[in-house]
Amino acid sequence: MTVPLHIIEVAIPLYLDKTFHYRVPERLLKEALTGRRALVPFGNRRLTGYILGDAAGSEISNLKEIIEVLDSEPLWTSLELEFFRWIASYYQHPLGEVVRTALPAGINIQTRKGTSGEQGDLTGGKKARREKFYCPGPVLEPSRQPSPKALEIVAVIRDAGDISAGELRKRFGACTPQLKRLIELGLSTAEEREVYRDPFKNSTVKRDEPRCLHSHQKEALDAISDSLDQQQFTPFLLYGVTGSGKTEVYLQAIAHALERGQNALVLVPEIALTPQLTGRFQARFGGGIAILHSGLSDGERYDEWRRIRRGLARIVIGARSAIFAPLDKIGIIIVDEEHEASFKQSDGLRYNARDLALVRGRMARAAVVLGSATPSVTTIHAAQQGRLTLLELPERVEGRPMPRVELVAMKGSKETLSAALSVCLAETYEQGRQAIVFLNRRGFATFLVCADCGKPLTCPNCSVTLTYHRQRGQSLCHYCDYAVPAPGTCPSCNGTTLSELGAGTEKLEHDLKELLPSARVLRMDSDTTSGKGSHERLLSRMNDGSADILVGTQMIAKGHDFPEVTLVGVVNAEASLGMPDFRAAERTFQLLSQVIGRAGRGETPGRVVVQALDTDHYAIKSAAEHDAAGFYREELEFRREAGYPPFAFLAAFAISGMSEQAVSEHADTTSRLLARLKAELKVRVEVLGPAPSPIYRLRNRFRRQILLKGANRSDLHRLITSWLQQASVMSTVRISVDIDPVDMM
Repeated sequence: MTVPLHIIEVAIPLYLDKTFHYRVPERLLKEALTGRRALVPFGNRRLTGYILGDAAGSEISNLKEIIEVLDSEPLWTSLELEFFRWIASYYQHPLGEVVRTALPAGINIQTRKGTSGEQGDLTGGKKARREKFYCPGPVLEPSRQPSPKALEIVAVIRDAGDISAGELRKRFGACTPQLKRLIELGLSTAEEREVYRDPFKNSTVKRDEPRCLHSHQKEALDAISDSLDQQQFTPFLLYGVTGSGKTEVYLQAIAHALERGQNALVLVPEIALTPQLTGRFQARFGGGIAILHSGLSDGERYDEWRRIRRGLARIVIGARSAIFAPLDKIGIIIVDEEHEASFKQSDGLRYNARDLALVRGRMARAAVVLGSATPSVTTIHAAQQGRLTLLELPERVEGRPMPRVELVAMKGSKETLSAALSVCLAETYEQGRQAIVFLNRRGFATFLVCADCGKPLTCPNCSVTLTYHRQRGQSLCHYCDYAVPAPGTCPSCNGTTLSELGAGTEKLEHDLKELLPSARVLRMDSDTTSGKGSHERLLSRMNDGSADILVGTQMIAKGHDFPEVTLVGVVNAEASLGMPDFRAAERTFQLLSQVIGRAGRGETPGRVVVQALDTDHYAIKSAAEHDAAGFYREELEFRREAGYPPFAFLAAFAISGMSEQAVSEHADTTSRLLARLKAELKVRVEVLGPAPSPIYRLRNRFRRQILLKGANRSDLHRLITSWLQQASVMSTVRISVDIDPVDMM
């Protein structure tokens, strides 16, 4: 009997705007199912492909056969595939690349012509870890007596029921001969099992109980719980001032979802926030929690992903990539600090996890809670328009007051720390309280300037100055990591007198130690948190009181709850206002409001000293006066007049290459094509540029950009889709399209 041809649709993880069809040989008919990976021939290579489903009615001539099926279980569900397809369509990105992004790192293979491929599946991949476990055997009284050490070991095995070889070695040292003898005598049996690497293995937490809610918290929880009971998609904005108890609302809403048999996904913006939040969740819920973020090793991440896929975790906490967690039965999605730019992926698939949370929530009919003390301007506008249900927490828990803020004008001053901040720091230290000092720039000096020719030290690969790091003895580029010995000599005139200008967190740490020599000062920035577990170690020292002052960049500005911090100092508050970005004022207001909110979260009222050259800017004044309504009112009026989101939709074209002329020519060609297509399609889209990017040269690549502003999303997408169909890219030039860009640098 002739077996009918079985044809499947396969996505390939390459930058291709289509999927492909393959024949399935008879031997693989029962294995080639939707959601599994297959090794497929592609040109002269063999690649991992993703089986999307049957391709009934497709042309069958000249179709190649798949080589092997790589999984015994599906890696994604039909609902997740619908989610992937939506992402590919919205962000104008190849579906195969979307699926690759969603799967754990290292799971794909590709081989050259003539070589064979090999890859394990979900249950036995090369990343999977296996260990031998020992259990009591069927024999109680052996015919021959084992050694005394073996008798001790078998007693432990019987007491434990089953125990790993690693645990036995910890207790007894080298014991392989004894274990072998116990098996021979029938006193023990052994089996090899797959084990998960545990990111929580070194953490201990005390269980806690749900706390009493104040009236605003209870109203918010009731609204979220009603949505969970009805199992309908409801997007919420939980808008609560710093210290108002948003996390407790999250915890109790999740508890309600778990009681209903639903699961929870929690997104946080930074790895630095994950340990503290995870600790709160462990204390409340115990086990059943998985974490996903880039701070995990590939093996840990792979294990966490498999635990979630197998239903062994009901709560997933993670950074932006956790939006792809293979979590089933999602009842609630929480996006903490929803305003944070770090939810946006900056390369490859340029998705925004905050936005995708709403999409996935709608598909899963889940409640989606966007939480923030300083929501984004577009989120506030959406709430005002009724597209989000607004839940407000206008007061701190237990009626604690917002901190008192003093603005200090630094114009004409050369000091890093003002007299006012120095006095407050000394008083806080003498009182045995803790302080946070915030400066959003790392390094010792912003740059070095030659005293002879007046030129600053610049990076040869990027259009930026080098930052002086005294402890490293280097001047460093924070974009490409180019470094030269410091202070060194001037490359322009060989001058040896280089002056330090500006200040970073390293200099701030130095100045604080000079001001208060006996104070225990910690610094938290990307220089001090590169090692595994470094975030947790630094934060634990603040939590247990073994540090007096925490100095740091924006990673200390939000999410942390230190009850003994009664003083916050802000140095160079206006730094982000100078960024060439229409969101500069918004980001300044958010950052200042968040760091101000670290003070006075315990029983003692807090105070804040904000240093700035210009203390009259509305973003700084609004943050200092806790006047969020005033800020949003003024910022929305500016956006309306300028035609920026939320009153328009954006897409950015980034053109880069090693040849300045080629980049310039291709940018001009792209702009002309977009203008022609705009006229043909009759869409309401503004084409701005091309213009040099704010950082014109980055990692030896020249960069230009084109900005599209559309009155509606559909016009913008029609233009970009048409451009993709007609564009041709020079081999020496790279071009990328960013839908809803966040970083315009």
